[in-house]
Amino acid sequence: MAHSHDHSLNEFADAARTHRKRIAIAFGITLVILLAEVVGAIWTGSLALLVDAGHMLTDAGGLALALGASHLTTRAASDRRTWGFRRAEVLAASAQAAVLLGVGLFVIVEGIKRLSDPPNIPSTELLVFGIIGLVGNVASLLVLASSRSDNFNLRAAFLEVVNDALGSVAVIIAAIVIATTGWGGADSLAGLLIGVLIIPRAIKLLIETTNVLLESTPPGLDLADVRQHMLGLPKVLEVHDLHASQIATGLPILTAHVIVEPESFVDGSLPELLDALQHCVAEHFDVSIEHSTFQLEHPERARLERDGHL
Repeated sequence: MAHSHDHSLNEFADAARTHRKRIAIAFGITLVILLAEVVGAIWTGSLALLVDAGHMLTDAGGLALALGASHLTTRAASDRRTWGFRRAEVLAASAQAAVLLGVGLFVIVEGIKRLSDPPNIPSTELLVFGIIGLVGNVASLLVLASSRSDNFNLRAAFLEVVNDALGSVAVIIAAIVIATTGWGGADSLAGLLIGVLIIPRAIKLLIETTNVLLESTPPGLDLADVRQHMLGLPKVLEVHDLHASQIATGLPILTAHVIVEPESFVDGSLPELLDALQHCVAEHFDVSIEHSTFQLEHPERARLERDGHL
């Protein structure tokens, strides 16, 4: 077991280093696009480009947080932090989602204001900067795409770059509309579209990370089903204080108090029963739980337990 655990930790560290490289590349690309869009927003006076630059600034900060979190997650556990900094990726993703939500709300308010009095926007310059942004976003997407589902950090980073790419497409479309019709309100509509795209994704990610921080049961794991499986094992009489939560992406944990038949404490069957319990939660469900802790109890122990156990 110790060898297997060390091996999994080494694999996690290697994966984290790979993720850090990908995020670092995306961060560098994002900074270049940010500088280009700031220049473009000042030059053209475009709300869509200004908002996209603001979004890029948020993304640059978010990617910086993700980069720092990916480094922290590789640090070893200690007596003070028994899980190390594995939850740093959840905290970073939560911060990114919260800031993205704020940006999305600002975009909508500002876009509505500008619709009533659209400014004159130079379409050619707007188109050029929109294309620059899109090319950079596509490059970042290619870097992050293959590992976007590995953890919250990479998901947050990938979603932000997707939103950036969609924002750049909106800027390009606005430039084309302005060039062909002369209607400057297309720029405000593009800004509103960027806001509408940002908010749902930000809310979804914020809910998911908040559930982790609240130690909610991992998605896809039915505790009632887990309890029934455990009760179906030989010599198991009762299961209470059953809790499951998630430390970070791919790290669900489970604890339970298990009352077993009295003879189990004298016939030497407890080690076998403990193996069966651990195998049960690791193999029988969609969410594999390799970190499980069971307290095996004599029926007499139940009398000392407080009421209200789950």
